[in-house]
Amino acid sequence: MRQYAGNRIGLAVVGGILLAAGTLAWLRGHDRLFGLAPHAKILPAQLTRPIAEEPWPLWLLALVLLLTALTALRWLLISLGWGRRGTREDTGTAMLFVGLKGVDGLSKAGVRAGEDGVRIAVTCPPAADVGAVVGKLDQDVVGKIRREIRDDEAATVVRLHVRRK
Repeated sequence: MRQYAGNRIGLAVVGGILLAAGTLAWLRGHDRLFGLAPHAKILPAQLTRPIAEEPWPLWLLALVLLLTALTALRWLLISLGWGRRGTREDTGTAMLFVGLKGVDGLSKAGVRAGEDGVRIAVTCPPAADVGAVVGKLDQDVVGKIRREIRDDEAATVVRLHVRRK
């Protein structure tokens, strides 16, 4: 099973940088930054003049920072599992891989069980015989997974995704 260590490390690094920048900004705003006079300029004069004359670069910077914050928030919510329905069922995933062992290049498959039933997701390469995959799923694989996780009456949604070249 894939671990999301990269996402967690990335979020920790980005969060640490943003926390440090926010702390410095807060300290500067409250005149508590050591070794700096309260009215000292941070930016050089060559940069402050154009910014003072044209306010649109600051608005552009604010827009970029807002989009970055929204992207980071989306990344965090997806990493935490927001929007996923049900819980991951490793037994069902193992049964799915065993049932589809004849499919070459099967890259991703997963089974989730929730209140609304069982959800099965399969990702296969473009060269795979989709008809054979669907036939295997329809014959016995989905039924075995459903019986193992829930019961025969549980609603089941199978999502088959074929990758592009």
